[in-house]
Amino acid sequence: MLTSSKRVAALGLALSALAVSGCGSDDDESTSSSAAGTTTTEAAAPAGKKIKVGLVTDIGGLNDRSFNALANKGLEDAKSQLGVEGRVITSKSNSDYVPNLSSLAQQKYDLIVGVGFLMADAIDTVAKKFPDTNFAIIDFPQAGLKGKPANVRGLLFKEAEAGYLAGFLAGKYAEANDITTISSVGGQKIPPVDAYIAGYQAGAKAAFPAIKTLNGYSQDFVDQAKCKELALDQIDRGSGIVFQAAGQCGLGALDAAKEKQKLGIGVDADQGYLGDHILTSAQKKIDVAVLETIKSVQDDAFKPGEDQVFDVKSEGVGLGAISADGTEYEAEVEEVKTKIAAGEIEIPDTVK
Repeated sequence: MLTSSKRVAALGLALSALAVSGCGSDDDESTSSSAAGTTTTEAAAPAGKKIKVGLVTDIGGLNDRSFNALANKGLEDAKSQLGVEGRVITSKSNSDYVPNLSSLAQQKYDLIVGVGFLMADAIDTVAKKFPDTNFAIIDFPQAGLKGKPANVRGLLFKEAEAGYLAGFLAGKYAEANDITTISSVGGQKIPPVDAYIAGYQAGAKAAFPAIKTLNGYSQDFVDQAKCKELALDQIDRGSGIVFQAAGQCGLGALDAAKEKQKLGIGVDADQGYLGDHILTSAQKKIDVAVLETIKSVQDDAFKPGEDQVFDVKSEGVGLGAISADGTEYEAEVEEVKTKIAAGEIEIPDTVK
């Protein structure tokens, strides 16, 4: 999902010394992703013209098993399917964003993707300095950038719709199993996180009006201990299902659910691989968004200065696999999904 640092506070970093490498870690010879590595090997079967694509992660890194990992998967898919050259730079701190983006721009990458809402200031600064370079930012609208640089495309997701589906399933399960309280653990209180949580709460209450919802923010997207502590507290207060919307940190919340024999709901990626305690996951297909954006650049069809929105109707957001605990409610969830796609359900995207 999810973004994982405070906005860049100091944007006046010198750019001239960064032409060759950014401040994050990378590995130009790597052919597989890791938390600290990058990938630049070209695909074996190119399908279009050669372009160079750079991706800058936030501090959550590639092993967050969700947000950054999905963006990297999109780049890996583009390398294998489209034959592009790709490089990933993992940011170690929020102060790395500007130099890492600048490094790729100075090396004349054809497309540079910033992963996350909290990279907005950095994208705004660097895109204005390199007006002939194509940029995309995940989870932030182009028109919302302070300088509104015309060479940036926003890649947005209707997180509230995915959250609503997850909440509806949770509410149905809770009502049938005498669970009176469910909860959510967010990272920082930013729009994508709040949209997930607002949708989750609304969906749960639509399914089970008497359900009680708890919510808390770790103020962190990396430290799993912080999210685990929040989730354990929520479980102590009666939560039987915990939804994480906190990236790598949120893995701690799901671990707390497993430890206390409660159910968990993953985020961004399908996190069912974590165990049978995962009821489902609220997904957004960041990998698809990245792949499609890269293809548009390769096809000379990239449209900067605007946004692309991925929602339930376009299958850009939805649910991951539903566990055995939730399969009896799948038909009802599908009905709700159809209504969302048809615009028949109004879903809030802010937490009250």
